[in-house]
Amino acid sequence: MTTHTALKASSNVTAIFHLAYPIKDKEETRRFYTDILGCAQGREAQTWIDFDFFGHQLSFHVKPESFGTAEATNPVDGKDVPVRHFGAILEWTQWHSLRERLISENTAFVIEPYIRFKGETGEQATMFFYDPSGNALEFKSFKDPSQVFAV
Repeated sequence: MTTHTALKASSNVTAIFHLAYPIKDKEETRRFYTDILGCAQGREAQTWIDFDFFGHQLSFHVKPESFGTAEATNPVDGKDVPVRHFGAILEWTQWHSLRERLISENTAFVIEPYIRFKGETGEQATMFFYDPSGNALEFKSFKDPSQVFAV
């Protein structure tokens, strides 16, 4: 039997992820990710745009034909969680600040901000919403960051 060990960043290098997703409109996407989420914009070309997504590289490619079918969901805590989603795990106060900004922008939440596992292992704040292209985002925060991978 062969076992594999996950690659980890060395102690002096931080590993960042790169994620690419489709979008319908580059200008709507630019406004949402810079003005609402506070992401710095990176490089761009006619059909794509990059953002610094909380320290990670997020690339969007204009591909409106990628949309049109309903996205699958799974029930979690009695809520329909979009199966295909991405987001970030923020520091507790940062998550609450983002929640307040989204509420002030009249964001339509897929799943309203709430606390899961209150008082239990893995206590976390979570919320889901869509970007202008309909890509689902989840932002969460753990009351105790050491419990991100708690079982």
